[in-house]
Amino acid sequence: MISIRMSEEEISTLRRICAATGARSVSDLARQAMRGLLNGGNPENAGDSPGSEYFAQMKDLTQKVEKLSAEIELFKADRNL
Repeated sequence: MISIRMSEEEISTLRRICAATGARSVSDLARQAMRGLLNGGNPENAGDSPGSEYFAQMKDLTQKVEKLSAEIELFKADRNL
């Protein structure tokens, strides 16, 4: 077994990530991450893991922000005509 020493801050961060992704434990989170790496480095391809929904939501939010940003740029351009 590998022994890794982590600070309390690192442990707290991992617990927050577990809660955000739906992982049941740090081990589960590590499994999800490895599954994502084995699936071409794309965490969304991790299948039915609890984190896959999180990544799908993040992708959706990113697309919406990009669309909103483009619309703002168009609005600014129209005002400058």
